[in-house]
Amino acid sequence: MSWKPSPMLRYTLLRLALFLGSFAVIWGLVYLRVLPAGLGKSNLLWVMLLALVITAPLSYIVLRGARDQAAGYIAQRVENSRRAYAANRSQEDEADDAARAAQG
Repeated sequence: MSWKPSPMLRYTLLRLALFLGSFAVIWGLVYLRVLPAGLGKSNLLWVMLLALVITAPLSYIVLRGARDQAAGYIAQRVENSRRAYAANRSQEDEADDAARAAQG
């Protein structure tokens, strides 16, 4: 039996990988002085912010399939929880009705 991660975990890991890849590319461009370095000691913060800004629209386009799978997975889990809650609630209502009938 092989372990298969949930679609949400897969999407999260893909987003993280995309961010780390963007961070590495931007760091390289700053190191080669293609992009300007930050002011003083803010170089790391500059590279991180630029990687976040680039990763956001890139992940929207590149990870569309993984995002749709994760959204479907979450919707299914919510629906299962709603059904379980409704079943639990109806059982409690039946038990309350039976208790009232026994008392009265």
